[in-house]
Amino acid sequence: MTVKRLPVYLLLDTSGSMHGEPIESVNIGLRAMLSTLRQNTYARESVFLCIVTFDSKINEVLPLTALDQITLPEIVCPPSGGTFLGEGLEDICARVERDFKQPNGDDEGDWKPLLFIMTDGKPSDTMVYEEVIPRIKALPFAAVIACAAGPKSVPDQLKQLTDKVVSLDTMDSSSFSTFFKWVSATVTAGNENGEVANTSNSRELPPPPPEVQIVI
Repeated sequence: MTVKRLPVYLLLDTSGSMHGEPIESVNIGLRAMLSTLRQNTYARESVFLCIVTFDSKINEVLPLTALDQITLPEIVCPPSGGTFLGEGLEDICARVERDFKQPNGDDEGDWKPLLFIMTDGKPSDTMVYEEVIPRIKALPFAAVIACAAGPKSVPDQLKQLTDKVVSLDTMDSSSFSTFFKWVSATVTAGNENGEVANTSNSRELPPPPPEVQIVI
């Protein structure tokens, strides 16, 4: 029996302000997320993960890859650089438009993809960011979830993109590990029934831990 794919996209900020401890903490968090996902039978069989980073350039860290085939590379970031979130979202759009398998006859296609965005600042490319928002909303995401990390992030700008915005007060390894474990819980919330991937953007998220605050 062929298991339907659940494409999960991570779009992560690697601008200059993430240099040093913050990006090291992100790497720790990603490893914790991968470990948690691999403990879930449904995730092991269905999740395909893609990681893209953005600073002044857009970088493919991991193309859409089956969970059991992932060797997680170390993410690095430059000591300085912009926050080209708009261009990062354009890249995600192109990937989803290329990779997502629509149902076709006997082929059930993929589950609706999930998009997680993490940034510690505001877009340097504001015009591109505003222009790409309708394109993101037109894609068949089951959910778009944005994380505003640290005191310099701007949750209100992320609210233009999605009504599912969370925040982290601190940017240490504990906070990022907790966030990425919550990402794991969100990915696997539907379990074998695939509910997490087969519902609309209005679906409820798993209750976040205290470190992850929902932005109203």
